[in-house]
Amino acid sequence: MSRIALCLLAAALVGCANEDDAPPPESARLVMTSPARAAEPGGARLSGTVRARFETPVSFQVDGRILERRVDAGDRVEPGQVLFRLDPRDYAQAVSVASADLEAARAELETAASETRRNRDLLDREFISEQVFERVQLAEKNARERAQAALARLEQARNNLDYTELAATRGGTLIEVTGEPGQVVAAGQPLGVIAQHGDSEVEVFLPERFGVPKSGRVVQAGATVATLSLREAAGAADQATRTWKARYSFAEPAQVASDDAQGAAALRLGSVVKVELDAGGDGAGVLEVPVGAINERGHGPQVWVIRDGRAEPVRVTLLDMDAENARIVGDLEIGTSVISLGTHLLQSGMPVRALE
Repeated sequence: MSRIALCLLAAALVGCANEDDAPPPESARLVMTSPARAAEPGGARLSGTVRARFETPVSFQVDGRILERRVDAGDRVEPGQVLFRLDPRDYAQAVSVASADLEAARAELETAASETRRNRDLLDREFISEQVFERVQLAEKNARERAQAALARLEQARNNLDYTELAATRGGTLIEVTGEPGQVVAAGQPLGVIAQHGDSEVEVFLPERFGVPKSGRVVQAGATVATLSLREAAGAADQATRTWKARYSFAEPAQVASDDAQGAAALRLGSVVKVELDAGGDGAGVLEVPVGAINERGHGPQVWVIRDGRAEPVRVTLLDMDAENARIVGDLEIGTSVISLGTHLLQSGMPVRALE
């Protein structure tokens, strides 16, 4: 057999071997799907937080080490009540230095004024020139300005000493306190938050596509604790969460709030409450999918759809759910098939095939 024939035979055998060793194509996983349905118009339940209408952070106007803390979280405070004290020694010394500087500046001014009076008499008797007298007047003017600057520094030093005591500017309840004795703090560093006396309200973060309902209610154990009305809504969605912050003020509380201690406790500042809101407009954009379609992997809820034979996640906002269905808003159209079971086994781009 010629050498050329042997080479052709070897190449053919290698080609057959490659075809036999090629891995089989990845099989598509069978999945169950359900269409996303338009949810019936109605309320969506979200979590909200009871907040004071006006909340004021408290902080020192100067740097220093906390010497004393006189309040705890939950305490009621009145205007002018001292909350914290800083170590005042450095600021007291600054007052002493500024006071000494002022005394020296005043003595210099007194000397300069006396020199001006003496030289004026000499000028009147023509013993000195007008130019010499002008230099004397300029020296007095400079001494006067230095005295004024020294007085301003003394007042500033006294203010800083006063700032070593942090007092409440408004009456209210301390809902948060973070400063501790011995802690070194910077000027403007928040050490607590005062919820001012007066109206309270519920803060809710609304899904981007949900709209901004005008009214709602706080519910507990199926009963209405209080009714709500919209007071304000953010002008733009949060860049990170894509939600809209809204605040709802309390209307006339329901009977349960006054008769039931548990219901009243649900409305305390800082409480997390269940809020039932009507869908914005007619509820457009709110979809209903099986509970099994909701998948959470640490980045917020999502559902899975089939695109070109492969599984792809779609992030959604979960409004509420029951034993069977979940109400969501997201970048989905009515009728879109979502994978309804086994979503925890899926990976983005995995080949899948809907079970007929």
